[in-house]
Amino acid sequence: MKLLPVFGKSTVVKPAGSNDVNYSSQWRLMYLRFKKHKLARVSLFVLALLYMGALFAQFLAPYGLQNYDSKYVNAPPMKLRFVDAEGKFHIRPFVYELKSARDPETMRKIFTSDTEKRYPLQFFVKGESYKFLGLVPATTRLIGVEVPGRIFLLGTDALGRDLLSRILLGSQVSLSIPLVGVGISFVLGLIIGGVSGYFGGWLDSVIQRIIEIIRSFPTLPLWMALSAAIPPRIPVVRMYIYIVIIFAFIEWTGLARVVRGKFISLKNEDYVVAAKIAGVGDAKIIVKHLLPGFISYLVVATTLAIPGMILAETAMSFLGLGIRSPATSWGVLLQEAQQIDNIALYPWKIIPLGTVILTVLTFNFLGDGLRDAADPYKR
Repeated sequence: MKLLPVFGKSTVVKPAGSNDVNYSSQWRLMYLRFKKHKLARVSLFVLALLYMGALFAQFLAPYGLQNYDSKYVNAPPMKLRFVDAEGKFHIRPFVYELKSARDPETMRKIFTSDTEKRYPLQFFVKGESYKFLGLVPATTRLIGVEVPGRIFLLGTDALGRDLLSRILLGSQVSLSIPLVGVGISFVLGLIIGGVSGYFGGWLDSVIQRIIEIIRSFPTLPLWMALSAAIPPRIPVVRMYIYIVIIFAFIEWTGLARVVRGKFISLKNEDYVVAAKIAGVGDAKIIVKHLLPGFISYLVVATTLAIPGMILAETAMSFLGLGIRSPATSWGVLLQEAQQIDNIALYPWKIIPLGTVILTVLTFNFLGDGLRDAADPYKR
């Protein structure tokens, strides 16, 4: 391999038969390795669908967050049908209206399909008003049925609210809080851990003692103490901000220790010492010389931290310490699943747990793929 000047610059002439991968940048190598990880690519696609669903949840949800109907309390999921009770095939899927009755033995309300009232599924129907993307007033929803019909594809809760709509609208909280929280904790961990590892001395000792104090508290009591400090009956937006701050306050310590260790191991390398001798400032050394040395690890660590925050938000809301009704999240939806009789009689109320499991698994698979792609010794 030799260098030839081209228009005042140097270009690399590769030996015959050489592989492009051997001369690619670090990010290019990571991309090529990531493409070989099929499970990670599928997970990335699934996560894209989940976040698109959260972004357009108001449009995708058949009903609004506050919409309820006491006639359909704890109604089971409706089946989309193509063949009616008479055996006639319909091109457009439809649902039958649910009619309720009392079980003569248990006196529990049971639902059956009224085959005389059929409601075809319609697209782009007019429904309750909302703000599209939180900005543009709109009334169009993706699916629905003609009034007075109702459609509950995943059933309803104890107040007669559509579970599918609440899962979609709850994803806006459950999927965004972890991203914002991880972003804040990432910045805190990077700055505080970098300062601790690069400058050392008494500053490093003080920072490490603070980290040890925070990490010494059991997680659940710490959540409870911080949640108790939140004023009751505050607006949803303020509650959202408080929950994000709580998560960021707890989670930054782990990343800070990792960054500190990396800085300690890299700050005495020859290229860093040469930069100091050349008069390069500390900030530029950190940004230009130290961070690129393990930026791939930071990407992986951030990806793997998000599932933990999703579970944390779900657990807090499930225990009544986080988002509270009338707002919703996946943790709030799972509160009804605390009672065994609810799960036994109304098993569809456990469906939000499936969305939590799916999201956590996809983030973990994506993190595994990025970790393998970032490994410099993996081919």
